[in-house]
Amino acid sequence: MTASAAAAARRARWLLGATLAWNLLEALLSLGAGIGAGSIALVGFGFDSIIESVAAGLVLWRFTSELAKRTPEAADDLEQTVHQFVGVTFFALGVYVTMQAGWTLWQGDAPERSPLGITIAALSLLVMPLLARAKLRTADTLGSDALRAEAKESLACAWLSATVLVGLLANAALGWWWADPIAALVMVPWLFKEGHESFFGDED
Repeated sequence: MTASAAAAARRARWLLGATLAWNLLEALLSLGAGIGAGSIALVGFGFDSIIESVAAGLVLWRFTSELAKRTPEAADDLEQTVHQFVGVTFFALGVYVTMQAGWTLWQGDAPERSPLGITIAALSLLVMPLLARAKLRTADTLGSDALRAEAKESLACAWLSATVLVGLLANAALGWWWADPIAALVMVPWLFKEGHESFFGDED
């Protein structure tokens, strides 16, 4: 590995570490705020952040292994197993969100306003695109498909943040309680798409 490639790999490790730390904090706060407010969109967003943490951790582990000059072939089987686990988790989360959001709409159970949830979603909408762009530039330098794919997940997370934020603001400002479960349902197609790509492999 050349000096410039090694520097880019170290930068990738730092970016992945920052992503992992942010996603774990985001998951903790989103789940707490979502459970407290009865917001299915926030709870789903929190669980998604946990899944994204697994993905960032896996790619970080691979870069750490490469910098330690371990052979990547030794980790291929474990990586495949983790990808399949993540895929199943996305599927399960999609089913959970669909059922819970449908039940909330059926019962007319309005979530409480969540200033903390709004803050989390707004910050994620700012942070994740910045991390994603930096990881995409680093991925181009390294020619790393794994880092590029993980960066795209960060961009998708930003889109989810926007969806959740709209639902939370509509509920808080206008009293549109149904906006929260609708925002959660908007997440479902992406969850199933990510589950398919994780389990069966990205066909792009």
